Amino acid sequence: MSDEPLLRLLAPLIRANPRLAAHQLEAMSEDDAMGAIRALPAPLAAALLPHLQARYAAALLGVVDAEIVASVTNRLDPRQAAAILMQLPADVRERLLPHLSESLRRDVQDQLTYPADSVGRMMSTHFLAFHDTMTAEEAVRKIRAMSRTGMPSSYVYVIDDDGVLRGVLNMHSLMLAPEESLLSRIMIRDVFSLPSFTGREDAARQLARRRYFAAPVVDAEGHMLGIVKAEDLLAEVQREATEDLLRMVGAGGDERVFSPIGFSLRKRLPWLHVNLLTAFMAAAVVAAFEGLIAQLTVLAVFLPVIAGQGGNAGAQSLAIVMRGLVMREIPKRRRMRLVGKEALLGLINGIVTGAVTGLIAWLWYGSPMLGIVVALGMVVNLLFAGLAGASIPLIMKSLRLDPAQCSSIILTTVTDIIGFLAFLSLALMFRGALGA
Repeated sequence: MSDEPLLRLLAPLIRANPRLAAHQLEAMSEDDAMGAIRALPAPLAAALLPHLQARYAAALLGVVDAEIVASVTNRLDPRQAAAILMQLPADVRERLLPHLSESLRRDVQDQLTYPADSVGRMMSTHFLAFHDTMTAEEAVRKIRAMSRTGMPSSYVYVIDDDGVLRGVLNMHSLMLAPEESLLSRIMIRDVFSLPSFTGREDAARQLARRRYFAAPVVDAEGHMLGIVKAEDLLAEVQREATEDLLRMVGAGGDERVFSPIGFSLRKRLPWLHVNLLTAFMAAAVVAAFEGLIAQLTVLAVFLPVIAGQGGNAGAQSLAIVMRGLVMREIPKRRRMRLVGKEALLGLINGIVTGAVTGLIAWLWYGSPMLGIVVALGMVVNLLFAGLAGASIPLIMKSLRLDPAQCSSIILTTVTDIIGFLAFLSLALMFRGALGA
């Protein structure tokens, strides 16, 4: 598709619904999407980019002329510009920075110094703060004047001459205060703030607990740097959580519903091959007992039952531990205790589930020994399922790997192999009693 039809298609959609336009752009081929970015006027491209995935927006901008990139990014909020520029290779980013406005370049470079998962990276530098020596009359007059052009925040903060955060204003108290009262006399001094290196998950928890919709961000000496909004924090935490869910099953964390087919294939196929390899490993275990299964075909009936229950039990442990890691609820000193707890839960679940499954096998085929073998196989598999479900993400975390990256594939391999091996080994031990 040429650039002109793309422009006629996207331009009115961006004006009406930039989020929907971004989804349409992500569904296009990369060549068409790059052509659209080149063809769009800078104001329309700037309205579109914040709604694209940062990695995808960076990939599109990385092949566009620096002047075009500068004209677009100069119109973005510094936080949005930093999120996109951070995804570019360092050499490309350095080539683009001189084309940015001085204020945006300074803001972007400041934000890039913060860790990727900190509130400093995502804070907004657009906030309202008055000096503590200002009078109530001056503050009210300033607020009224700014309300006509749009106030950057509903909170009004108070700083001293050095820019140190001193308090926050209560609008009711401000309106009732004598006109000559200094803000230092009427401000609320006990103000909640977030250090700039605070992690996003921790900040989201603190804001949710206090039910604030924004909080000031300060440096180590208390200087006010910006504000972070609760809705932005929660959206970011939700995005990371969904990416973790996608990575757990081998899909790309940055894949979306309408991502191009080629992009989706690149994200999924490698892990499908890993899954295929692990499936053959489990099949090799079954193949090692091929003769026994040929003699006792009833064993094949219970193989998927034991493997399936192990996978489900392990997934429960995995989900609990993954949530604990995301919410930072698992200190290092308690990790072994957590693994032991999940293993014990797996053992108890295995005993209860194994007893039920063994009883069904006994009544179904009239063989008490078959019921015992099935029950013991279930106990062993669920014990290791709980152990693996808790330990796999913790091990990956200790190795500085992403614990969400295909944990479920590794877990399924462990539960399949252990389940098949335990059940068939027990069947081999008691083959005489089973009638083989």
